[in-house]
Amino acid sequence: MIKVGLVDDQQLVREGIAGLLSLSCKTEILWQAANGVEALDKMQSTSVDILLADIRMPVMDGITLVQKLRDLGVTTPVMMLTTFDDCELFTRSLAAGANGFLLKDVSLEKLIHSIESLVAGGFITDNAMLKKWQQDKTRPSTVQLTERELQILRLLVGGMSNKEIVRAAMSLS
Repeated sequence: MIKVGLVDDQQLVREGIAGLLSLSCKTEILWQAANGVEALDKMQSTSVDILLADIRMPVMDGITLVQKLRDLGVTTPVMMLTTFDDCELFTRSLAAGANGFLLKDVSLEKLIHSIESLVAGGFITDNAMLKKWQQDKTRPSTVQLTERELQILRLLVGGMSNKEIVRAAMSLS
């Protein structure tokens, strides 16, 4: 059973996601928080296998939460969940150290698969968001990606699965 921490400022959304995840019998919600400050506090007392975090929240947003976790040396995978298909938020999430980025209109099946993939060490993003990000000529170059990271992003945009990307990346080495 995958242990999940869930961070979203909207109680109904948090409870809805928690309820849906419980239907899968693959995850267990260990705690819920309404903002990044609460999540940091809960992470200190109860560790989880993965953190699902909203991006835009009062007090401390999801991107700042990821930055603080990474600054503390916490390597727990973080999946950013948002209703905003905003390239800047996507870029800032990657720069902060998020392991995944999905829009909240995702199916339960895809959410469960994404959680399993992140816990196994993968990277997940919404393909439409990734294509939009790749085509966005106006995006600021605030994130400097290595050539290797760019190769992997191109493979993601191409629709490859994590296993296919690993195989392709190994052949590129």
